Amino acid sequence: MGTLSGKRALVLGVANERSIAWGIAQALANEGAHIGLTYVGETLERRVRPLAEKIGADVLGSCDVTDDGQIEQLLGEVQSQWGRLDVLVHAIAFAQRDDLTGRFVDTSREGFRLALDVSAYSLVALTRAAMPLLCESGGSVLTLTFAGSERVFPNYNVMGVAKAALESSVRYLAADVGPDGVRVNAISAGPIKTLSAAGIRNFRDMLHVAEERAPLRRNVSADDVGRLAAALAGPAGHGVTGQVLYADGGLSILGV
Repeated sequence: MGTLSGKRALVLGVANERSIAWGIAQALANEGAHIGLTYVGETLERRVRPLAEKIGADVLGSCDVTDDGQIEQLLGEVQSQWGRLDVLVHAIAFAQRDDLTGRFVDTSREGFRLALDVSAYSLVALTRAAMPLLCESGGSVLTLTFAGSERVFPNYNVMGVAKAALESSVRYLAADVGPDGVRVNAISAGPIKTLSAAGIRNFRDMLHVAEERAPLRRNVSADDVGRLAAALAGPAGHGVTGQVLYADGGLSILGV
């Protein structure tokens, strides 16, 4: 019997089989959790639906996290299907391609707003909507961040600022919902080749540097992140909240 046997986990952000969110969904399912997945638009639905079928997902719904109405509708489906929610995984981030090139100082007002809304505020909106279901079980909220929140990475720009806001949101949310028995944490993963990473110019250079310099001398995988997420969501994480945990092969401990 897995450590998450009988638990209900909603994972937002799966784009394809290389997504970190997919690695997390698989790890949670392997530990016995019932899984719900989401998508945005027909293109992503065609990619996500076969993955949902592969792990026998109980819930598959559309959700644009910039629309509070769609968030409420999704959580309504979760309540109808499960009655409660044990794990909420927020693996969502977006910035316009033009705002990930050139100079950060040239970021447009709309580009800044959109990146912060999708990548950071959505965690707040989802947690608020899910609280009535999470409180039933003393649930766990997990999100994904990156070291660009603390240090400057070429071509990461406004996304680094969004990740910094996301990490701060984790701490404030943890303080707010902790008395209700709900935990909120973030995993800061090393560079992983995903669909979203493809939008970062020269991302392969980041992969090469991480593999060459990290103490473990390898890049981490979505499976590595998934196993850590499963541990945080299970009994091993019951005393952990408001934290950013690194899964980067040790790269974050090194100086320049």
